[in-house]
Amino acid sequence: MDAKELRSKSDQELRDELNALYKEQFNLRMQKAIGQAARSDQFQKARKNIARVKTVQSEKKAAVSNGGK
Repeated sequence: MDAKELRSKSDQELRDELNALYKEQFNLRMQKAIGQAARSDQFQKARKNIARVKTVQSEKKAAVSNGGK
């Protein structure tokens, strides 16, 4: 997932994506806690994807508050 794809999504789609990423992150933590973590790089990918979604959300919010400039 890259920022270009995220920018084309609606606010509701971004919220849904963020919720899915939080669930994925939670599941990865639970797998790690019980010793079933498959790949440790998945933790970093989940965090970065969450940050990307939040960044795009804040960009869209700033664009709306600035009048779409």
